[in-house]
Amino acid sequence: MSLCNSTTATYREIMQQPDVWLKAYDLVCRNESNIKKFISENQIDKDTEIILTGAGTSAFIGDALAGLFVEKGFAHCRAVATTDMITYPEKYLPVGRPIVLVSFARSGNSPESMAAVRIADKYCEKVFHIVITCNEEGDLARESSRENVLLLLLPAETNDKSLAMTSSFSTMALVSLLVLNIKQLPEQKVKVEAAADFAREIIAHSEKALAEIATRPFKRAVFLGSGPLKGIAEECHLKLQELTDGTIVCKFDSFLGFRHGPKAVINKDTLLVYLCSNEERVLRYERDLICQINGNNKVVAQVAVAPEGLELPGVQLDWVVKASNPEALRGNEYACIPYVLIGQLLGYYKSENLGLNPDEPSVSGNISRVVEGVKIYDL
Repeated sequence: MSLCNSTTATYREIMQQPDVWLKAYDLVCRNESNIKKFISENQIDKDTEIILTGAGTSAFIGDALAGLFVEKGFAHCRAVATTDMITYPEKYLPVGRPIVLVSFARSGNSPESMAAVRIADKYCEKVFHIVITCNEEGDLARESSRENVLLLLLPAETNDKSLAMTSSFSTMALVSLLVLNIKQLPEQKVKVEAAADFAREIIAHSEKALAEIATRPFKRAVFLGSGPLKGIAEECHLKLQELTDGTIVCKFDSFLGFRHGPKAVINKDTLLVYLCSNEERVLRYERDLICQINGNNKVVAQVAVAPEGLELPGVQLDWVVKASNPEALRGNEYACIPYVLIGQLLGYYKSENLGLNPDEPSVSGNISRVVEGVKIYDL
């Protein structure tokens, strides 16, 4: 059960995510034969170069998931933002080999979305496009009828009405992993259900605590994560920053990378959020940093997401998000996705705490739901 009766689109779109993920799984099941046919006919295999692309939040999907593609044997998978590809295509697009360009887009109307598709078509010898989008009326969806394009149109409710991307981010991420695992699709259902259950637990057991922490007087926030969770930390940092119209300045990093300079950002006005791995070999590094920070720094608050709990001698965290069934999250590539709710909920409640409208938080006018002011030039 949710904590408040907010009528904002942002709140509704955060809360609906577990149910939408299950709908997205059913959608991929209905498209299973088309997906397999596209992959087979175009001879897409583990030697194929795969580029995961998007702009802003949509780019962060690739940042979070590229390593999971590599782990599954797709060694030539990497994340490249459309905003990088457009300015320097020769530095990111291979000329002499075929590629699969996986485009993530909520609206599909950002100038960079279509520009990246067209530049890839023009620059590369052969391109196969997989378009994962939330808006059937968007430019990207409307121009996806060519034979070299596989369009995966997500449930309508993922096309967030709010400025901030919430359901769109998490569901596009989930669907891309389902495509990655398309040959074992039936086995994915229990993993997706486990991720959805963890998200429901976050809402049921941690929403009140996160709402209270959002009332505290922090002026900056840092989100840390390892591997895929570094990409989730990237998305969390943007959610809190954009939902507060930049009033809260946010950073993200890996646990190990944070020591190498970025740790200087910590001061008495800082909120720290630790997105902890459920793999012990990784968690030991993360515990060490948390202990070091607590030995050297005084901050406003600390939150950890640790499915199996986090016991650290001499360390008092303000809130720890745990899972009632952590075993279901071990070795589960979808398990990183629910972590994003922490950044979303902190962003939502801090926005309200600052007197902003979470659906349209940009009083400054610096950001908008669909990016404005971008002019695309010819190569």
